[in-house]
Amino acid sequence: MTGARRRRGGLLALALLAAVAATPAGALLPAGSPFAAATAAAAAPALTMTADTRYTVDPLKRRVHVALALSATNHRHDTKTHRYYFDRAFLAVQPGTTAFKVTSPDAKPTVHVERKAKAYTLLRIDFGKRLPAGATRRFRLTFDIADPGGAPTRTTRIGTTLVSFAAWGFGTTDTPGGSVTVVFPAGFNVDVDSTAFDPPTTDAAGSILYTTGSLTDPLDFFAFFVADRPGAFSETTLQIPLDGRTVPVILRSWPDDPAWAKRVGSLLKRGLPALARDIGLPWTVERPLIVSEALSRDATGFAGRYDPPAGEIQIAYYAPSFVVLREAAHVWFDGTLLADRWASEAFASYYAVRAAKTVGEKSVKGPALTPALEAARVPLNAWAAPGTTYGAASATVESAESAAALKLANLIGARAGAAGLTAVWQAIRDQRAAYQATGPRATLETTDTVPDWRGLLDLFEEKTPATYDDLWTAWVVRPTDEPLLAARGVARARYVALAARADPWLLPRVVRDSLRAWQFDQATELLDRATTALDDRDAVEDAAVGASLTPPATMQTDFEGPRGFAAASAEAEAELAAITAFREAVATRSEQPGLLAAIGLWNSDPNAAIRRAIDAFSSGDLQASVESSAFAKRVWSSAEEIGRNRILAAGASLAAVALGLWLLIRWYRDRGVRRRSVVVGQG
Repeated sequence: MTGARRRRGGLLALALLAAVAATPAGALLPAGSPFAAATAAAAAPALTMTADTRYTVDPLKRRVHVALALSATNHRHDTKTHRYYFDRAFLAVQPGTTAFKVTSPDAKPTVHVERKAKAYTLLRIDFGKRLPAGATRRFRLTFDIADPGGAPTRTTRIGTTLVSFAAWGFGTTDTPGGSVTVVFPAGFNVDVDSTAFDPPTTDAAGSILYTTGSLTDPLDFFAFFVADRPGAFSETTLQIPLDGRTVPVILRSWPDDPAWAKRVGSLLKRGLPALARDIGLPWTVERPLIVSEALSRDATGFAGRYDPPAGEIQIAYYAPSFVVLREAAHVWFDGTLLADRWASEAFASYYAVRAAKTVGEKSVKGPALTPALEAARVPLNAWAAPGTTYGAASATVESAESAAALKLANLIGARAGAAGLTAVWQAIRDQRAAYQATGPRATLETTDTVPDWRGLLDLFEEKTPATYDDLWTAWVVRPTDEPLLAARGVARARYVALAARADPWLLPRVVRDSLRAWQFDQATELLDRATTALDDRDAVEDAAVGASLTPPATMQTDFEGPRGFAAASAEAEAELAAITAFREAVATRSEQPGLLAAIGLWNSDPNAAIRRAIDAFSSGDLQASVESSAFAKRVWSSAEEIGRNRILAAGASLAAVALGLWLLIRWYRDRGVRRRSVVVGQG
């Protein structure tokens, strides 16, 4: 909560000029004052006032006590015919102020409220006696800025834990001088929205003092103070039923702000179960969740913060219901579910609005992307970490990005539906990577990387039937990211087509990993190699069908496994060579061999060799298949020659046998003749 520097009428010096003609001398009024028209025509003020103003914070009395040391000077000069004096002035102070009192050592002035307006309270100060021309009189005006109570977003809060209020300077137009001092009790941590103060000092009592010195233009001075004092919290433990279990939530509120504890506690009791049901993820905080009341010092304007390591949500004292529910949703969207800030903020805000509607919190819509914010927004990928400056427009850009993130989440939710969103969150929780292979042999591929804007887009398009690249182009990507989206579309379409062509084979994980990493040059190279390998597979299958062979699983194993596409293509080349050898062998076989071939095939079984070649090929033993095919080819090719040689060999064998018989017969005959010759000779 910050105060904007603005020029305002701190002092209304509307005095009555008493002379022969009692004419108003001039006045300076707050913007919008009903007296402003009269003031516009006034010349430089004849009555000037300066004020050394001291603001003393009094937490126990829930007030800031304001004391002005006023110095009023009449700059007119009496003439022989006119006497110029002032007897009253008007002073505009902060709205809602009370307990006005004025004193002077030279008179008995009085003060009363002339008018109460939304932006100021108009006081009338009667001087008690006339202030003559050329004279100066001193006054002491005191009043209190009291805590009005009411809405937690009220500007003025004065308590023992929190102090917030606006400090004004007081003076007249074109009258430099005066000062502002603000005093806080010891122990407060103070933030001030002003550069006019010197560095704070500490007095002997330990009080903290902020002092401006002499003001150049008191009417242009404005400061807003916000301070808190660390101390013991009032703690309440809530037991909230969630996911079939009871979740402990420790609510820590300031002792002087029980209304905050009541409001936030009620909202968490109703809101956490609604968030859990809608998001669809289990509660993962193992220790009690701490929700603490805080003074937001976030320069980005956020009124809440979740610290996952500490398990603590800090909610600003003035935070509306939307902020409470958004920070509760950050228990799920805590940076471990989504990597990018815009995505976590977008869906935490998205579910906060939905939960508010579910539990009956009215008028909770989250930040709206107005035309002014639309003009200031940058691509969500350019939304940097909290505290990053964007020049003079930092606060506007931060607001624009918050609104744009919620707008995008609404658009995504409309396409994905509640079930689709939950499917994405569950996939991330289960570490399921995008681009899962499909089919009965596919196995789950996981990743330990939290998805950024790229992985999130992939998961949305995998887990829901819609496409989202147009939303990413319009809301997320920077100009330098756009070529990636275009390359993604080409690579993704080619992958889908090639995966269908490969079926029942599976493209290896390395292809999907390159797509998941958005390394589209690498993915394209891999898909080129896969295409070549599938061309080789088709060639093998065609050749195998023509040869009535069943290709082995070796090429598929190489294609799907770590050996890769080159090994698969090399295997295809070897299989084609084995098929060629087989077909050449079979081509030499004759279904009705002639006599010579039949004699040549006697005691040989080339068909058995062919069967061995078929079995060896289907089992992947290509060498044995080729050797068996070669053997069968040799046998069939040389069958006639072998038959002829066998016949010739058989004829030669028969001739040898006949010759032997003839020689034997002759031997027996010759032996018988010799024996008869001996017998005859003896007679």
